[in-house]
Amino acid sequence: MLRFDLPAGRCYRFAMRATAEKSVVSRSREAPPFDPEVFLEQAGVGRTLVDLKKNQVLFSQGDAADAVFYIKKGNVKLTVVSERGKEATVALLESGNFVGESCIAAAERLRMVTATALTRCTLMRIERKEIVRVLHEEHAFADVFVAFLLARNVRIQADLVDQLFNSSEKRLARILLLLARFGKEGKPENVIPKISQEVLAEMIGTTRSRVNFFMNRFRKLGFIDYNGGLEVHSSLLNVILHD
Repeated sequence: MLRFDLPAGRCYRFAMRATAEKSVVSRSREAPPFDPEVFLEQAGVGRTLVDLKKNQVLFSQGDAADAVFYIKKGNVKLTVVSERGKEATVALLESGNFVGESCIAAAERLRMVTATALTRCTLMRIERKEIVRVLHEEHAFADVFVAFLLARNVRIQADLVDQLFNSSEKRLARILLLLARFGKEGKPENVIPKISQEVLAEMIGTTRSRVNFFMNRFRKLGFIDYNGGLEVHSSLLNVILHD
C-alpha cells in the first residue's frame, strides 16, 4: 500500500489555514455588537418612527402606557391636569430625551401626563416589552438609560430647589437658559422654539402678566431679543448670579 505523508510543517500550516477559515465563517455568522445609538436611531423589531406636527399630541393623560419614546428631533411639552381641571406644564424636553419612561415600572400602566409637540418632532417609539428586554440583555443600553434617569432626577431636584428658594424672575431666567442649552455640551442654541408666556408662567409658578413684565425687562437690558424667534444671550446669566 502506498502512503503519501505530508511534512509536519506543511500539516501544521494546513491545519492553521483550515482553523482560520472556520473562524472567519464563524465570525461572519455572529451578530454585530449592540450599538445603543443605532438602536435609538433605526426602526426595527418593536421600534417605529413617529413624526408629529407642531401642537400634535403624542399621548394623553390617562392613556395606556405601553411604550417609551426617544426624541430624535424637536421639543416636547409635558402637562398635567388636576381633578378640578387646572392645567400645569411640568417639563419641556429637547432632543436626546426619553418620554414616557415611567411605563417600565410594573405599577405604571396609565400615562400620568400629556405629551405635546412644541415643534415638528421625530421620535422613536419603543414598545414596553422591547425596551425591558434590551435593558435586561444589553448592558451598553442599560448604562445609557440609567445615565438619562440620573440626569432627569438631578434636573427635578434642581427645579424643586429653584421653585422653593428663587424669585420668579430668576426662575424665568433659568428656564430660558435651559431651553437655550446653556451649560450643556455642544454649542448653545441662541434661538429657542417659540413658547407662549402662559406656558412659561405655568412652569415657574407665576402669572402671565409677571412673565410679560420680566420678558420686557430682559429685552431692554439686552439679555434676550425677538427676531422671529426668542433669542437668548449668555448675559442672562447675570440675573441668576445677581443676589
